Amino acid sequence: MNDIKSVLFVCTGNSCRSVMAEGLLKKYLKELEKETIEVDSAGVMNYSGQPPTPETIEVMNKEGIDVSSHRSKNLTRNLIEGADLILVMERMHKDMVVSMVPEASPKTYLLTEFWTDEKDRGSNKHGVQDPLGMSMEGYRICLGVIKNQIERIAQKL
Repeated sequence: MNDIKSVLFVCTGNSCRSVMAEGLLKKYLKELEKETIEVDSAGVMNYSGQPPTPETIEVMNKEGIDVSSHRSKNLTRNLIEGADLILVMERMHKDMVVSMVPEASPKTYLLTEFWTDEKDRGSNKHGVQDPLGMSMEGYRICLGVIKNQIERIAQKL
């Protein structure tokens, strides 16, 4: 996995979780001087062109990351084929990726299980809960889960 040159995050609408993950990974890669790795995100639902939720913008601003200009995009075959690593938020997202491009299965992982210790895998098997419709606290918790994973992954890329 040392030859990863592009990472794709996938969630449902590409307005919350994958936006957070994309923004955080870009920030950490810049800090680690690994900016040659491309980072993108997409959603499995047909919500192309939508801005992030106001809550996503707010929690990311507190991280020093401006995602307000992000616009959602739909997951496509080209995005899947062009990524060296695909990190999804829930099992259903992996199922969608693999149904579109079966040969993408070996490079598609649940974010919460990727590069985790064997002992931690069981507690992370459900992925990252969608904060859409939750309070700001729900968004902060979601961001915390994603941030914990992204910090670790950025170090290993």
